[in-house]
Amino acid sequence: MKTSSVFNKTKYFIIDMDGTFYLGNRIIDGAPSFIEKLWDTGRDFRFFTNNSSNNVAVCCEKLAKMGFPVSEDRIIISSHVTIDYLKKNYPGKKVYLLGNERLTADFIAGGILLTETDPDLIVLGFDTTLTYEKIRKAANRLAAGVPYIATHPDFNCPMADGFMPDTGSMIEMFAASTGRRPLVMGKPMTQTVDYITALLGCERDEIAFVGDRLETDIAIGMNHNIPTALVLSGVTSIESYRRSGINASVVVKNLAHLGDYL
Repeated sequence: MKTSSVFNKTKYFIIDMDGTFYLGNRIIDGAPSFIEKLWDTGRDFRFFTNNSSNNVAVCCEKLAKMGFPVSEDRIIISSHVTIDYLKKNYPGKKVYLLGNERLTADFIAGGILLTETDPDLIVLGFDTTLTYEKIRKAANRLAAGVPYIATHPDFNCPMADGFMPDTGSMIEMFAASTGRRPLVMGKPMTQTVDYITALLGCERDEIAFVGDRLETDIAIGMNHNIPTALVLSGVTSIESYRRSGINASVVVKNLAHLGDYL
């Protein structure tokens, strides 16, 4: 049993999904035991994914198929942060959204006005239906100075057979074409911290972030003085961690081993 005071105040663990709780279509060995340990010690959790190409229903279905059903309120996505930000800061404004059918449906359900013509804002999501025509329309509007937001900064999304370019890669493409960079939501941004604490009704020192990706899962904690746990079950090795300059509160093999710190 490890001894650490780093999580003494933590009420909610904000847990990344792919590479942290599961890999592909398989729950990582021991991950459910960490959830049981949370409950045994009077703590709770939420899953958070930057992947705005998925919605809550898709995430819940995937977890259920792997034998770990959860209620929809335990899933938070970068798209939720983005919709909340738009409603608070650009109420009633029209958005040109680069997103697939799931992201589009979430924006409509969230009360965001979508348009193909004369938008007040551009929102770049993880658009798995991206076409050259969408890119052309967005680039021309960005060049004209339309305000610009992206749901998250990840460069690549892991796939069963490798990876696919994610929203961060599209940010770089638009930057090369137009010189414009967006206001970015998702991990590791402040808007995400504020959204989570407001949603859960807690303070920053009452949450902790857990994940396998340094530049998002761990950086969000390091940048906001929030405890973090890096798990080595996903994209980050101990060697790359030591070279990174990004510091986690604790580093463990997987979630099962994180239970030793509770």
